[in-house]
Amino acid sequence: MEEFRRSYSRLCQESGAEPQEAVLQQLHQLPRGRLDLATQSLTVDTCRALGTLLQTEALLRELVLSDCMLSEEGATLLLQGLCTNPVVRLLDLKGNNLQAAGAEALGKLLRQNKSIQSLTLEWNHLGAWEDAFASFCGGLSANGALQQLDLRNNQISHKGAEELALALKGNASLQQLDLRWNNIGLLGGRALVNCLPSNRTLWRLDLAGNNVPGDVLRAVGTEQAMDHNQDRHATFRESQARTHVLSKEVRHLREEKSKQFLDLMETIDKQREEMARGSRASAARVGQLQEALNERQSIINALKAKLQMTEAALALSEQKAQDLRELLAAAEQEQLSQSQKQAKERRLEQQEAAERESKLLRDLSAANEKNLSLRNQVDELERKVKSQQEQLFLTRQELTNTSAELKIRAVQAEERLDMEKRRSRQSLEDAENLRLKEVEHMTRHLEESERAMQERVQRLEATRLSLEEELSRVKAAALSQRSQAEEELIKARSQAHREEQQHLAHLEDKLRLLTLARDEAQGTCLLQQQKVVEAQARAGQLSLQVDGLQRRLEELQQELSSKDQEKVAEVNRVRVELQEQNGRLQAELTAQEALREKVAALERQLKVLARDHREALRDRESENASLREKLRLREVEIARVRDEEAQRASLLQSAVLAYVQGTPPRALSPQK
Repeated sequence: MEEFRRSYSRLCQESGAEPQEAVLQQLHQLPRGRLDLATQSLTVDTCRALGTLLQTEALLRELVLSDCMLSEEGATLLLQGLCTNPVVRLLDLKGNNLQAAGAEALGKLLRQNKSIQSLTLEWNHLGAWEDAFASFCGGLSANGALQQLDLRNNQISHKGAEELALALKGNASLQQLDLRWNNIGLLGGRALVNCLPSNRTLWRLDLAGNNVPGDVLRAVGTEQAMDHNQDRHATFRESQARTHVLSKEVRHLREEKSKQFLDLMETIDKQREEMARGSRASAARVGQLQEALNERQSIINALKAKLQMTEAALALSEQKAQDLRELLAAAEQEQLSQSQKQAKERRLEQQEAAERESKLLRDLSAANEKNLSLRNQVDELERKVKSQQEQLFLTRQELTNTSAELKIRAVQAEERLDMEKRRSRQSLEDAENLRLKEVEHMTRHLEESERAMQERVQRLEATRLSLEEELSRVKAAALSQRSQAEEELIKARSQAHREEQQHLAHLEDKLRLLTLARDEAQGTCLLQQQKVVEAQARAGQLSLQVDGLQRRLEELQQELSSKDQEKVAEVNRVRVELQEQNGRLQAELTAQEALREKVAALERQLKVLARDHREALRDRESENASLREKLRLREVEIARVRDEEAQRASLLQSAVLAYVQGTPPRALSPQK
């Protein structure tokens, strides 16, 4: 910045003016990238010097000139210098009483400058002159870099608002516009509301203090286009942040990959050198080993023949030994099994005899008790069987209900999946059709505008040719008149020499007439030259218009490409959403499949439990049947024992009676 200060002082001295001390002090205290001259009264010489320096200055990012009391000439010089500046991002001209010349200079600045993103013009008089403000709006329409514009307190009328609306329709970069405290009124507010659907970038518009009705303000606040632009701006910022992060990661990965590649190449070179040294050493070693190998190969062949013969003999002997071992083991196993069987049979017979005797004694004493306990157990088992059957019936009902619910949910999920797939396909088709329609519309519009421009260029070319022909004709006529006048003058001089005394008065009259004709011819030549100059100026203006239209065509092509990119981004976003929905649906399907597997596992467990229960019931029934059979046999045996005891008691009674009566027992009948 010291260089900037010295350049400012040098330019002021060259122009014959003293540099302002306040400006030098601000330049001395200047922070990096920002020039703040607020509330400093800047002279025209200072503005001229600053404008010259700003044309090539590449370090300033922000320029603050608020409340500097700039004159029309000073503001124009400063803005002319900023027209070619490629780095200034913020310009503050608040409270400088800018009027018609300032508005036109600002329009030129907006047309030529491609770097300014924020422009503050609060407390000026730009809207007081409609033509100048229209020029400013034309520059705003052609600008493609400005994002924030502050026009508060600028006396903007409804006509100025209409010009702003036209500019907003053509602008493709402005995001925030502040129009508070002007005189826009109802017509201006409606014009701004009507232009909002055509603008794709503006997401903030302030109209407070403009005598605008409340419904128009609400329409501006609830405009869907601005909400859509705001969402688009947020997504654009997010995408920029993501692309910045991704670019950093890509650069980092590239650096790492390059480092890894260099390390790998170094290691490969080292390995190649080591392999070359090893290959040379191994070649010499291989030659030596090959000689030794050839010598030993013959010995190995002889040994192999002997080894094969011995292996064959060894295999035969091993086979015989194996057969003998198998026969011996089989014989020993048979002998051992027979001895074990005999010993087991003897032990079993002895145990069975002892057990029979003990069991008969124990069973006879505990038969009644077991009978009662078995009856109680049978009752309990019957109750348990009934309860288990009821539980089994309830579980089966629950299983059928859950399976039905799961089937219904699976059907509903499949239906929802089909509906989502159809909906996604339809939305993709609609988006593609809409994009194709917009592309066709834009191409038709561009072709029509191109044809109109070509026709206009042809008309201008025809007018230029006609003007050139007319100019050539005028020049030819002037030359012919001049030659005729010169010839007549020569004739008159010759006649004057011959008849000087006789026709002096007549020749003087004729000479006067010729001079008048010559003056008239010169006047016509001057008029024709002026017409030619005007035609050339008109041709220059037309060429400028053609250049402007070509720039507009390029901007439209850029806008079309940006729209295509937005459409592609929108389609990609829809695809990503559909993929996410498909992922969620796949997750639900996997969850349903897991539930189905769980249900199948529960069914298998229920089947296993039912089978085990049936087997347990069959075992219990078989046990009950065996116990009943045993009980019946015991009852038969008990009845037989009772009969025998009764017979013994009757025999004993008869013997006692016979003994008492003194009769031999043989005389008694067994019936008594």
